[in-house]
Amino acid sequence: MAISRKSNKLAQTAMIKQILKRCSSLGKKQSYADEQGLPLDVPKGHFVVYVGENRSRYIVPISFLTRPEFQSLLHQAEEEFGFDHDMGLTIPCEEVVFQSLTSMLR
Repeated sequence: MAISRKSNKLAQTAMIKQILKRCSSLGKKQSYADEQGLPLDVPKGHFVVYVGENRSRYIVPISFLTRPEFQSLLHQAEEEFGFDHDMGLTIPCEEVVFQSLTSMLR
């Protein structure tokens, strides 16, 4: 059981690293605050996701990536959209649901 839990943890870590790498390369057409490539309106320790039919933009803390509730959304995003595209990290859920979830995670 410990081996299964460890391999699951490694898989989650790999997924989080992939997402962070993907998020850090998003928004290349935006204005940047510095040579690190951070958009002006995204504070350090945060990343951008797009939610709902209108692709509303949300800035969320990186700490959300470790939360099982948020990881579930990320798995749905990977299944529906994949992570290798130029649309940004898009979460396939209604905005109301996303807002409710993120307010509980804060």
